[in-house]
Amino acid sequence: MSIIYISSRIFLEPLLTELSPVTIASILPDIPVFLETGSDLKMLAIFEKWNDTSGFHIDNTAKCLLLILFNFGMDTVVFLLCSRKLYTSFLNMCSLSIVLGDLTMVLYVTAVWLLGPESSPVSLCYFLAHASAAFKALPLPMIAMGITDYCIEDTYYANKRSLYKVLRNVVLTLLVWMLAVIYSVASTKVELIELVHVTGIKALACEVKESTFITYFIFGVFSAVILMMVPFSTSIPMWVREADRLSTSREEQDNQRSDLFTSTPSKETKSSEENDVGENNWLRPPLGLSLTLGFALIWMPYLTVYVACVAFDFALPAYISVNVFWLECTNSLLVGVVFWVKSKSHGPYSNLPENVCAWHVFWNLSKGTWQQPLPPAVFNPSEEKRNPLFYI
Repeated sequence: MSIIYISSRIFLEPLLTELSPVTIASILPDIPVFLETGSDLKMLAIFEKWNDTSGFHIDNTAKCLLLILFNFGMDTVVFLLCSRKLYTSFLNMCSLSIVLGDLTMVLYVTAVWLLGPESSPVSLCYFLAHASAAFKALPLPMIAMGITDYCIEDTYYANKRSLYKVLRNVVLTLLVWMLAVIYSVASTKVELIELVHVTGIKALACEVKESTFITYFIFGVFSAVILMMVPFSTSIPMWVREADRLSTSREEQDNQRSDLFTSTPSKETKSSEENDVGENNWLRPPLGLSLTLGFALIWMPYLTVYVACVAFDFALPAYISVNVFWLECTNSLLVGVVFWVKSKSHGPYSNLPENVCAWHVFWNLSKGTWQQPLPPAVFNPSEEKRNPLFYI
């Protein structure tokens, strides 16, 4: 963080590079052994540095505000791009709650920066420590509730009106945040730590928490995608081109269908399907691999950047790493798994919330048939004995 974060594995400021283990033990008496062996147990946020002799003084509150403001802007953009209908799923509502949580942090840190720490009801250290603990507690219950939400998608409760879904998602989201706040209050001990350099420079720091769950989760997803894709690396470019062709073909068909009461596919479409299925059927990926490819095309850049940050010891506090990027990536993963499981028995299962991944395109990439739904109120006697085709 621009308000300097220090992990026990690497020191990001020259302030601490010359500290001996004895000096560190006197400053941080709880973790001298782990600091010496390289374990990463604590993360410190340095708020200010000064030197009593020279009058040197640096306040990092403005840098803290810039980082939190950037995180808020990024989360807002991702939320607007990925969450179009809030009532459709619990995780979409959670994305909105994270944006609101970021906004709360921006407003508070802005007030501290403008008015000064003396006018603040609670210290910046207290606020950031509890915020990091609360965000750290969010991922696991959000994933659990998200899975439950998708599992009941076909039940009686899922068929309720939009207002019911909104109220249900709001209540569940507030419940998750309430549990996170309770965890934060019960587990967080806020203590200002004064760090002293041998040259006389002092620093005021506070412990903040990072989300190890997010790190393990992203590493797991990243590794799984790599292991699945590497054996088929030579075929991936061809699959991507085919998926792009299918997507473009569907868009063109939708644009050309001026008569909504026509249910017979065009000859050009039939010909394209027959050639595609007959000629390239043996090259088609399995359904699970095809859906994984659809997920990777959207979210692999984010996963790669996060893994690189961790690999280079760029540690992030929980209120930065637990963001809308991660939540929407997780949402896509869960929707993809549900789509894969239910499409085995229901065909191209489409009764799922909107998602940035085009699952129907990659279902078709695997199955080799491009299906579209019949209009609801049309009866064509000449087509009576034909098997119905359902579009995605």
